[in-house]
Amino acid sequence: MLILNQKQIENLLSRSEVLEAVEKAFNVFHEGNFDMPDRMHAHYNDITLLLMPCFTSQYFGTKLVSVNPKNQAIGKPSIYGNMILNDSETGEPLALLNGAALTAIRTGAVGATGMKYISKETSESIGIIGTGIQGFTQALFACVVRPVRRINVFDLDEQKLTEFINKLQDKLPKVEIHAMNSSEELVKESDIIVCATSSENPVIPNDPNLLKDKCFIGIGSYKPNMREFPDALFSQITKVWVDTPFAAKESGDIATPLENNLLQENQVSTISNLVANKQYDQTGTTFFKSVGMALFDVVVAEYLYKKAIKENIGTQADL
Repeated sequence: MLILNQKQIENLLSRSEVLEAVEKAFNVFHEGNFDMPDRMHAHYNDITLLLMPCFTSQYFGTKLVSVNPKNQAIGKPSIYGNMILNDSETGEPLALLNGAALTAIRTGAVGATGMKYISKETSESIGIIGTGIQGFTQALFACVVRPVRRINVFDLDEQKLTEFINKLQDKLPKVEIHAMNSSEELVKESDIIVCATSSENPVIPNDPNLLKDKCFIGIGSYKPNMREFPDALFSQITKVWVDTPFAAKESGDIATPLENNLLQENQVSTISNLVANKQYDQTGTTFFKSVGMALFDVVVAEYLYKKAIKENIGTQADL
């Protein structure tokens, strides 16, 4: 079995190739050539174990994620994850990958795929609300699909904001990166706005004029009680693009507007329809909401595994 740690994955990947892998996953989703059981949850005291399996024609995989919020008090990450990739014909385990690194890059690529299909091709400014790892990878992958000259960043934690900007500037030395004083200022100054927070309340002002002719990418909200976008957004759009139909139930950014009749079910469509048909929705105000799915993990893990074998990267271990 090949073992790939976080540093090896980060050194191995090409962002443009990861984007190609994610588009491949959307095509597989559109064709229905996969089997993805529901995500499973197990609980023990304060620890939650998540198991996310998915089968494709050549590979299957399971991402295992443990969540313990109390870890922050002892200086450890609250989330750990691992991905096991298997051969679909024999069941042989082929690779063990760092789940945090895999999740970060595939989510960044999913968000950027949304930008590619629903933002204006001339978009030069990106706004990032939230300075965690997801906001970081969204910024990196955005620069692959759009001619980004400026990145605007906002976070309530000024220390995290400063650290985020310094880290991002090292990765993107040719891009202007600015701290914003408010989310309102960020929206005004940005063509594309990415929300990557764990907020339970909208992080953008409820002003329809502020939202007009912008592209919005939702990454953070993954529970029904979490929302990043205001009601006013749904008066500006005719359609919501999602990565999976589960988003309508999993994310409060879709579930709550549906419950309050601000959004109708026939307005929610999977972005795989655009990807598979090479069509684009780039006029007016647009919105893409991602909650993620195991299919992305399997297809991106396949890409990383094949490239690692070709370039002789990683550690081989007999179990």
